[in-house]
Amino acid sequence: MHILIIEDDTEFRQELAELLQGSLYRVTALARFDHIAGQVSSLSPDLILLDLNLPGQSGFDVCAEIRKSSDVPVIFVTGRSDASDEVTALLQGGDDYITKPFPPAVLLAHITAVLKRAGKGEEPILEHRGAALDLARGCIRYRGTSAELTKNELKILACLFRHKGRIVSRTELVEYLWDNAVFLDDNALSIHVTRIRGKLEGLGLSDFIRTKRGMGYMI
Repeated sequence: MHILIIEDDTEFRQELAELLQGSLYRVTALARFDHIAGQVSSLSPDLILLDLNLPGQSGFDVCAEIRKSSDVPVIFVTGRSDASDEVTALLQGGDDYITKPFPPAVLLAHITAVLKRAGKGEEPILEHRGAALDLARGCIRYRGTSAELTKNELKILACLFRHKGRIVSRTELVEYLWDNAVFLDDNALSIHVTRIRGKLEGLGLSDFIRTKRGMGYMI
């Protein structure tokens, strides 16, 4: 799922991006705020997080402009708590309204609910060879037993599950992790894969991750 952040506060924008990337969403954060509707059209996000106070314009107007050509779900994320602002946001085409500050889990729950209502919710469980990777709970299950995964282990397995049946090169895997705010080098990747294999073998999943020498990994 691809989430677009339209927020002019640099620090808060970065915090949002890291939270969403840590939850395995693909994230784009706008750095310029002219012709926003056109940028939305070219990026084709699955959901937008939109601030109300943007340089030279209102989030209300931005949402109304987006609605002329797209039905992409829009969640207003703002520090303005006036009830009239919330009503206006919804009347201009917003799908939800969240007031800062909020616990990260609350935002993630709102995102999940809005995506589900829009028919865009991503299945939180990926499956392959009888194993189920539970993205929401951070574990992998097989034949009634489960193993907890660290955030990095979960992301590595999520990448392999999403590309099951083909070789994922080590370079591609490292780049995927860096894009999702996990900073691993090639040696660290090897260590994590070894640990993942140990957990998989503990579940009875021997040879689940295959090494293609000189090429990468494959499940």
